Amino acid sequence: MSDCLFCRIVEREIPAQIAYEDETAVAIEDIHPQAPVHLLVIPRRHIVSLDEMKPENESLIGHLHGIAAQLAHERGLGVKGYRTVINNGAGAGQSVFHLHVHVLGGRPFHWPPG
Repeated sequence: MSDCLFCRIVEREIPAQIAYEDETAVAIEDIHPQAPVHLLVIPRRHIVSLDEMKPENESLIGHLHGIAAQLAHERGLGVKGYRTVINNGAGAGQSVFHLHVHVLGGRPFHWPPG
């Protein structure tokens, strides 16, 4: 989608600090980090939100979380702990309407969030 920020990042039309990429997904450093480590794992395929997931996309969520875990461990967060978050809709804090997984770590987190 030509007006989607993350689609444009995936297509390299907009620069980003790439942390990981494969044929299915790209992970970038968040430009407004909410923790010392704040990555976004983005599927290459445009899916607006978790609500738009279809049965044929179910393995994609597992893949995105696998990437999240790999990146967290590469940054030494495995022992300390980290959080993965998918915001679904504006009321939940989704500001870019292209499905993505936040990977946050490097500081204490409290429950419940927000």
